[in-house]
Amino acid sequence: MTKQNVNRRGFLKTSSATAVAAAAVPAFSTAPARAAGANDRIRIGFIGPGGRGFGAHVKSLAALKNEGANVELVAAADVYSVHRDRTADYVKEQNGNDVAKYVDYRDMMEKENLDAVCIGTPDHWHCKQAIDAMNDGLHVYCEKPMTKTVEESIAVVNAWRKTGKVMQVGVQSTSLPVWDVVRAHLQDGKLGKVMMFQTEYFRNSSMGQWRYYELKKEMTPKTIDWKQWLGVNEGLGPDLPFDREVYAQWRRFWPFGSGMYTDLFVHRTTAMLKATGLRFPGRVVGAGGIFLEYDGRDVPDVATVVADYNEGVQGVISSTMCNQETRIQQLIRGHNGSFVFGNGEGFTEFEFIPERPQVTLNSKLEREKIPVDSVENTTKAHFANWVKAIEAGDQQMCNNPPDLGAAAIATVTLGARSYREGKVFHFDQDRMQVVDANASWAQQWERMSKERAKPRHIPGWKAGDTGSTLEEPQYMALAGPWIDGKPPVAN
Repeated sequence: MTKQNVNRRGFLKTSSATAVAAAAVPAFSTAPARAAGANDRIRIGFIGPGGRGFGAHVKSLAALKNEGANVELVAAADVYSVHRDRTADYVKEQNGNDVAKYVDYRDMMEKENLDAVCIGTPDHWHCKQAIDAMNDGLHVYCEKPMTKTVEESIAVVNAWRKTGKVMQVGVQSTSLPVWDVVRAHLQDGKLGKVMMFQTEYFRNSSMGQWRYYELKKEMTPKTIDWKQWLGVNEGLGPDLPFDREVYAQWRRFWPFGSGMYTDLFVHRTTAMLKATGLRFPGRVVGAGGIFLEYDGRDVPDVATVVADYNEGVQGVISSTMCNQETRIQQLIRGHNGSFVFGNGEGFTEFEFIPERPQVTLNSKLEREKIPVDSVENTTKAHFANWVKAIEAGDQQMCNNPPDLGAAAIATVTLGARSYREGKVFHFDQDRMQVVDANASWAQQWERMSKERAKPRHIPGWKAGDTGSTLEEPQYMALAGPWIDGKPPVAN
């Protein structure tokens, strides 16, 4: 390592230490992680620039650089030589500079003078690579899902808070303005007590999901460092014989991904958590099965996750991978009405549908469409947001920071575990631990009802009792047990 690299790393580590010290009181760091100067380019390396890592990460950042972003794409690490060469050729063509090529990302981080990395590897590598990078003084963009397990997600959040680095999780829809608009309306009580969100990610194909990733003859043990890809030495994956199918279509197999739960459900779930302000679930159950795609896969083609949150909100995430023309609506339900969204991500408006006046006691509530700003390219906007957060040295500028990423992971991966293990799971937010379910979830709500408690609300609620109180019929004065044959009140 050159003296220049040592000095630069020293600066980065000092900057991180300062951020951690300043964050001693808050739950997470709000101090500058590293504010890049106008002439101090953010040097970026790519870890796993394969499908998404190339098509989204490399191409988006190369385009942003050509539009004036203060970045430089300098290195690529990938176990597959074709991916390394393709990345280097593309950056040379688009940006005009040479790209250093590595097999092992750790060699890249040691030898290159990096400020940040983009992680596009399979799910089972995300946690280790993100933590390694942040501990090495680097900012991180990590493709979704942030991690493979809940425990890993908590470890990433802890590293993010400790190091003060800027980290963006790659759910690009969180860069849509719509979710901030929705959350403001919810907190102001437009729907009254928020009760439920419902979302989906339906797909269909003639060949089975994720089998459209082609197997190619050039994929061989000579061009792919198979043991490194598996993560055998790191304890991340099993030691398997080389298999093109497993390499190219890893999302179909449990050791490396979780199918629709983590590839697709995490998109919609993260957006709904951002919209509502909810984070970790209190109780999660998952269902489904492989009902059509008998092609050797592990993961289901039909699945549903039901997550109950401590704020008294239920989330339903449901899809099939064998039908997409009759998708369920994406919406958020409250006592006074619902917000209904279109499918996908191209939102220019969403609809408010009120409940009837006899329920809301407000005859002025009318059905309306609420316009929102659209984003032409959410992926590119998501990367631009990350770069700006690095320049500002502000962890919280990211539209999908790790604490939001971890909450989404808890919902979707516990749903997958529930399906596989036949269990219901609770998440203990005080201890930040997953525990097997028991009767306590139902008992707490029953106790609140008996005590005539006030409903719990989403974070940031500002609307008092709006839409969260019930009318007491006059005849309920006659309720109550008769003791020794005597009524509870004079009749």
